[in-house]
Amino acid sequence: MTDASITSSAPADAPAQPHQRRRQPGRKGPQQRPQGRPIHPLLEQLAELHPALFGARFRPLKLGTFQDLMERHPGVFQPAALKEALGQHARSSRYLECLARGDQRHDLDGQPVAPLAVDHHHHALVELFKRRQARSKEDLQPALRARVRELFVQSGLDRAGYAAAAKVNPEALAALLDEADHDQAAEIARREALLRAFELGGLSEAQFADQYGLAPDAVAPLLAQARDDRRVRAGR
Repeated sequence: MTDASITSSAPADAPAQPHQRRRQPGRKGPQQRPQGRPIHPLLEQLAELHPALFGARFRPLKLGTFQDLMERHPGVFQPAALKEALGQHARSSRYLECLARGDQRHDLDGQPVAPLAVDHHHHALVELFKRRQARSKEDLQPALRARVRELFVQSGLDRAGYAAAAKVNPEALAALLDEADHDQAAEIARREALLRAFELGGLSEAQFADQYGLAPDAVAPLLAQARDDRRVRAGR
């Protein structure tokens, strides 16, 4: 998945290998990210010029942001360097996070100007989970399936329409959504079983948490959700 209109060259909303630079002997390298990747020097300048986009909280960039920056700041940026900086920015996990949230695209003044396309939202979410899975021993696939199912439901499209909009294989999407439905049914059944045990057990929430190995502050929300599940099943 790409967002080539941001930079007019490199795909900006898609993962890619970081750009490698050769260091000259005797020179120190640029400032390093925690992961050891160099931060493009223009990104700090962009954060100063447009903190609403590149500051503490990233926001999805309006398509065509590269050209907007060149026009807003004539003579300030070298085109190739700006494209490189925007590409690095848009491939970062922090930027993927704002896409995965489904935030609207914003212009240089920090104003929302357009909704995020389904394919950009979907693929950013998948890539973000892929990166998180590489750092986690926990299986994050159920959580990913649940999030994709949420996007599918929110889109208002049928499966074929969503597959086309998200630019994914229809069969793979159908299999994922079927698994997500199964996951959801299993979780609803688990909550119902715990609610019944709570109703029949005569225990306080603290005692119930201790008996079933639950976090004490998780019991009340879990029971409330189980009661909501019942109301939904009853058609209320």
